[in-house]
Amino acid sequence: MRLDGKVALVTGGAGGIGAATVRTLAAAGAVVLAGYNSSAAAAEALVADLPGAGHRAVAAPVTDSAALAALAATVEAEFGRLDILVNCAGTTRFVPHGDLDALDDALIDTILAVNVRGPIAATRAFRPLLAATGDGLVVNISSVAAQSAMGSNIAYCASKAALDNLTKSLARALAPAIRVVSVAPGLVDTEFVKGLDQAWRDRQAALTPLGRLARPQEIADAVVAVAATLTFTTGTVIPVEGGRLLG
Repeated sequence: MRLDGKVALVTGGAGGIGAATVRTLAAAGAVVLAGYNSSAAAAEALVADLPGAGHRAVAAPVTDSAALAALAATVEAEFGRLDILVNCAGTTRFVPHGDLDALDDALIDTILAVNVRGPIAATRAFRPLLAATGDGLVVNISSVAAQSAMGSNIAYCASKAALDNLTKSLARALAPAIRVVSVAPGLVDTEFVKGLDQAWRDRQAALTPLGRLARPQEIADAVVAVAATLTFTTGTVIPVEGGRLLG
């Protein structure tokens, strides 16, 4: 699956899924911009270790529309194109679903701002560049929590459901020049998840028909497959969850 000549931007590019996606896009031949909010050092270290040339760590705070517009202008001036936008930036915090008092307004606002408004703002900012290629692609990193309504908290689940709905709306609105697809992982064995209670992690693996958690690389592989192989796919949600939705 080759993406030679393509330019890709991954928001949240320094996180577990984001970093795997950055590496996999670069290995496929794309020039990759690893977008970060507060993890500049991690993004710089990631980019320095990528195969190929031209990669860059870039500030891409998805809740700052002015900053995204400025980044789009920089990408146009320095690269002349953007073929792939991966909306991977996201946030959450574990709150039991029944504990509505702990799900305070500030947390709800932050989750919705990053997980829903962020992808809209990023897509809006980079739409002209993506459309100019005639074959642009937006991949939204969603979650099976959108369908199962089980996840770190109820606002997070709602944000991912909104993101999947957004994928369908944008696919209709931006066709035929830009495709829009959601990749929806189950629980992914990132460094963050590895730091959680082992018994809880084992329970989640046991509830998954394939008997384990997803690996970040598997999510990244799905993104590259959408970009390089599934070229007649748009407006849909691709689960990478080991059968978890089977119940």
